Formats: sequence, structure tokens, C-alpha cells
Amino acid sequence: MNLATFIQHFLNSLTLGSLYALIAIGYTMVYGILRLINFAHSEIFMLGAYFVFWGITLFHMPWAVAMIVSVISVAGIGILVDRIAYRPLRDAPRISALISAIGVSFFLQNVAIVFFQAIPRQVYRPEWLEKPLLWGDVRVLPLTLFVPVLSFFLMLVLVYIVYHTKAGLGMRAISKDIETSYLMGVPVNKVIALTFGIGSALAAASGIMWALRYPQLQPIMGAIPGFKAFIAAVVGGIGSIQGAVIGGLLLGFIEIMTVAFFPDLAGYRDAFAFILLIGMLLIKPTGIMGVKTEDKV
Repeated sequence: MNLATFIQHFLNSLTLGSLYALIAIGYTMVYGILRLINFAHSEIFMLGAYFVFWGITLFHMPWAVAMIVSVISVAGIGILVDRIAYRPLRDAPRISALISAIGVSFFLQNVAIVFFQAIPRQVYRPEWLEKPLLWGDVRVLPLTLFVPVLSFFLMLVLVYIVYHTKAGLGMRAISKDIETSYLMGVPVNKVIALTFGIGSALAAASGIMWALRYPQLQPIMGAIPGFKAFIAAVVGGIGSIQGAVIGGLLLGFIEIMTVAFFPDLAGYRDAFAFILLIGMLLIKPTGIMGVKTEDKV
């Protein structure tokens, strides 16, 4: 492998890893506050991509406008899902919320099949994302650079919100002790709704960029990326935003670089995520950035 090929594989790894990281952050934010795995996150991811497609196709929106409208709309859907499916179960046993999350996932997936149909759709890609950039022997599509740059920008915005705003302070307080947060006057339901909205917005953005990278839409498109992103969140330490980023990047680099150096293993690419998960659970069950916690009785 020459240097130019290595750089191209490196950039592809960075692109895939940043997408996994962006999806994983949504999982880890909800889990960090509610200790709940939001299984509907994969479908939220899928809706983001479809909303852009229909915004361009039906309403003739410019791509950038369709993307913004999609992110805002999907954030609203995330808040609605929390209001309908999760908030009534705040005080219920954790298994009830888990079953509700699975139900929401199947509901959104089947609604998408009915309304969007199961026919794969081709995605519109702006021309400026498809004109190759040449640096010596390295040939890179602008899309390969656009995805990680936008992903890391969104991550920085999220870190600012979590660590430098009053809403972020509420999120961190609830993640430590939800009952005490109630007593201290934190508007818990509003903060949780905001968390679902932000997580859903990030999922929508990652779904849009995934569709640009792999330009084919279908109602079950979020299943594999969502599952791998969940693995990335667990590997990084679910509940930790930094851990989600590290886990996503690690998984992306392992997938791309292993196939790059060992092409014969390309057929086993999806298995790498499970091998990484099993290895991490055996070595450090809490994940790279995770800390051991005890459930309160």
C-alpha cells in the first residue's frame, strides 16, 4: 500500500467513524440521563434522510434548506416520542420503558414502510460534493471531507451546550440524581425533552450525511448503522459523550483499515463490530471512558 492509498483509506475511516460517533452520541445522551436505550434512534436516523429527500423532490427546496428543515422536524419528532412513549413511564419499572422503546422503533419503521414504501430511493447530492479534489496522487471527494468536518462541528456545539449552558447543567444534574434535581427546582421533563430533541437532531444530521455517503434510501436503512453506533457507545463508555466519539472513531478505523490491509476479510466487515464489543466487555465492561455506577434502590 502506497502513501496515497493509505491517506484515502484514512479519510474514509475518519468519515465513517465520525458518522458512527454522531449517532452514538444520541444513544449515550438518553442513556446518561434516563438509563434507557432509545431503540427508536435508528428510525429517527432514517427519517432525517427521508425528510431531505421529500423536501427536495416534493417541495423543490434547496438542499441546504431541506437539510435544516429535516433536522428541526426530526428534533420535534424526538420530543414528541418522549412525550408520548417515555414520559408516562418515568416512574414505571425500567423494563416497561425498554418495551416502549422497542415498540416505538417498530412503529416508526412500519409507518415509514407504509408512507415511503420499501422501494429504494436515489439521493440527490449537490454537485460541489462530487467534484474530485486532487492532491498529487490522492483523489478525494469533497464529501469525504465535508462529513467529518460537519460532524465534529456539531459535536463541538453539543459539548458547548452540555458544559456551558443552563440547560446543559440541568442535563448533568439529572444524569447524577433525577430525584434531587426535582427537589432543586430543575424542570426535569423539559430538560429531558430537550435531550431527546438534541439527540434526534444529531441522528437526523447523521442520517442525511449517511445518505450522501451511501446514496440509497430505504425504511430499514438505520438498522445496521444504528446497531453499530450502539456498539460504539458501549465500547466508548455509554453515558459519556467523549466515549461515544472515541468509540465511533475506533469502530470506523477498525472497519476500514482492516479491510484495507486484509482485503480477503471484506466479507466479514460487519463482524468486526461484534468482535470489538465482545473484547471490550471482557476487558473493561464499562467501556473506555465509562465509570462503574450502582443502581439506587
